[in-house]
Amino acid sequence: MPFRFLPIAAVVGLLLIPVSASVASAPPVGPLPPGQVTTVSAAPGTLVAVALPGQSASSGLVWRLARSVNVKVLRQTSARNIGRDVIVVYKAVAAGDATVAYGLTKGETRKAYKSVTYKVRIR
Repeated sequence: MPFRFLPIAAVVGLLLIPVSASVASAPPVGPLPPGQVTTVSAAPGTLVAVALPGQSASSGLVWRLARSVNVKVLRQTSARNIGRDVIVVYKAVAAGDATVAYGLTKGETRKAYKSVTYKVRIR
């Protein structure tokens, strides 16, 4: 009789073993320099496009999301390169305020050389 609980105990034991996965992630973007701030107002269910000025591919500079976005208000749906510019599209899911801030970094480093911030109000 005690052996019928052995498979369950083995599974529980395996679940409790710490797993050390080496997951690489970029460091967060550090402090943002003063930059362009745009205020946008939209209705729930609409799309909000965020434009990030283009950089030459050889510069090694990339736009990175600098802070988390309130997903109760905005959710990213797509991102595309249009020429040298980057357009990121968010869907307004509910009323509220959200800030979308991007920093221009050299690769995946912390230092931001430029910033673009969108303050979005969904009514």
